[in-house]
Amino acid sequence: MNRRFSEEQIRAYLAEGAAGVPVRELCARYGFSDASFYGWRIKYGKAAGSEGRDGRKLRDLQEENTRLKSMLADALLKLESMRNGNGRAGNGKERS
Repeated sequence: MNRRFSEEQIRAYLAEGAAGVPVRELCARYGFSDASFYGWRIKYGKAAGSEGRDGRKLRDLQEENTRLKSMLADALLKLESMRNGNGRAGNGKERS
């Protein structure tokens, strides 16, 4: 029998498994194979809300994003100051 389970159902099954319910018991109770359970665990994570490699990758990307935004802000500030400096006369007053 080919059943489709929703992502919410799958996450609930994974959470039960993480809580200590044996995989064989989950398989018998809900009607899926142990191969499906282990495949879902790889795809959706070991438990609902847990962070694995993807969580670490996300944190690294967020840190890099923050660093790059800071670099961009510094470069734009420098560019703006150069524009303002080039548009003024040597004594700091605008030309007429």
